[in-house]
Amino acid sequence: MNRKLLVFALPLGMVGTMVGCGAPASPAPPSLNLPTPVVNLSAGRIGDSVHMAWTMPTRTTDHLPLRHPVTTRICRAVDGDACTNVGTLSLAPGAAGTYTDVLPSDLSHKPDRLLRYEVALQNHAGKSAGPSNPAYSAAGTSPATVTGLTGQVRQDGVLLSWKPVPDPGRSILFRIERLQLTVPAPQEARSSPLAPSEPSSTQTLAVHGRDGEDPGHAIDSSALFNQRYRYVVKRVASFDFSGRSVEIQGLPSEAVEVTTTDVFPPGVPQGLVAVADAAAGAIDLSWTPDSDGDLAAYRVYRRDVQGGLPAQRVASVGVETSFRDTAVQPEHTYAYSVSAVDQSGNPSKRSPEVEETLPRP
Repeated sequence: MNRKLLVFALPLGMVGTMVGCGAPASPAPPSLNLPTPVVNLSAGRIGDSVHMAWTMPTRTTDHLPLRHPVTTRICRAVDGDACTNVGTLSLAPGAAGTYTDVLPSDLSHKPDRLLRYEVALQNHAGKSAGPSNPAYSAAGTSPATVTGLTGQVRQDGVLLSWKPVPDPGRSILFRIERLQLTVPAPQEARSSPLAPSEPSSTQTLAVHGRDGEDPGHAIDSSALFNQRYRYVVKRVASFDFSGRSVEIQGLPSEAVEVTTTDVFPPGVPQGLVAVADAAAGAIDLSWTPDSDGDLAAYRVYRRDVQGGLPAQRVASVGVETSFRDTAVQPEHTYAYSVSAVDQSGNPSKRSPEVEETLPRP
């Protein structure tokens, strides 16, 4: 039998294409599925517990989405010691992570020491891409809970008082949390003598002690009149460990509610002057403006000196500081006084009287 060799002629470009199709591609490296580390760990101690919070990542270090819950380990280090595990959680990607570390007795009492916390996320093989950012707190005795809290309304604000407990050798401040239970009308917020502008419904005020001393009181001068507030006070001890500032919050006090009813009259008007205008048959009055922020009106009182009768109110002039009295008679002497009235209707005492005689034209 004759064997013939068959040769097919192909274009050069086509030959190159066929050779390229047969070449194997480079294999992609396998993903380790390592979750990216946590970057926003925070820690705060209240009483004998340290409360931590962070946000779980949603991707791996290879930028692939995480599809399953992630093993999360929380560790604690004292001073410069190694970080030892205190808790393990399984959290979904993107979840808000929280953990409370209840301190053992050797860390919830003196001496005061620095605590460092870290969070490490592990893949299915127990591998981690590294710890989170460190978050710091403090070991030591928690400040005493504020007891005996009371609130008293004064003209310059709300006076809060409590039972003082000194804490020598520590820097102590008192954190006052105020919740406004009623919402003031805009005009009340602007005109209140206790605050020139409307505060937010929730505020935190701080009062610093001195060398561990406890003042036992504080004044909330930003409160508004005719409102209702709830107050809670905490003692807070602050520390500085080699330039790193941390704090321990004591447990909050029992809440006290205060209604700031305005029963305080404005100041007595000053500088009252009376000048007769014979041609017009009138007596002109003027006085110094009152500085109270909730002023509503002035009341003008007049007494006929010759008549022997008590003074009578002859006018209410709003917030103006002048008044022309035309209901007067020539050759009569009149004694004038002025009082101020606030928006709650509280009148001040009358100013000292001034006398003026209207001559004949």
